[in-house]
Amino acid sequence: MNSTLFINTTRFIALLLLQVLVCNQLNFMGSLNPYVYVLFVLLYPIGSNRMGLIFLAFTLGLILDHFLDSGGAHAAAAVSMAYMRPAFLKFSFGAAYEYQAIKLNAAEALPRLTYFALLILIHHFILFTLVYFDSSKFKIIFYNTLINGGFTLLLVWLLNALFSSKKS
Repeated sequence: MNSTLFINTTRFIALLLLQVLVCNQLNFMGSLNPYVYVLFVLLYPIGSNRMGLIFLAFTLGLILDHFLDSGGAHAAAAVSMAYMRPAFLKFSFGAAYEYQAIKLNAAEALPRLTYFALLILIHHFILFTLVYFDSSKFKIIFYNTLINGGFTLLLVWLLNALFSSKKS
């Protein structure tokens, strides 16, 4: 089996299990819930098939929607995140992205943090907009986006640092 395929399959399953079995059971301070499954989209190989990523993001989100009974909100947010990913890679890494010369785990911390933070905030904003689906609840949507996004960013950053190798 191709090592990239093995790594991505393992990452998909591990993050899905971590999200369903651990993170979905956490509920700090009533509304703080991390969504670490976004790490799959963030770390998906840069030169790989974009439609494959969008399909996998949809599948991941749909499975989570099944467990969380969230009516497609996770699938929509994950697909949106996967679709917008190239624009945020280009914004965060500039010319290195255009030449496909980015190795995320070997990249400098600030561009990587910018990339992670922006995509996580976009994902969370779409997710909570769809969950609440009421313009009068914009403050709650914004609050949950910032609080949960910050917590997710922290956990994603720690998980990435814990399980990454500088070679990749």
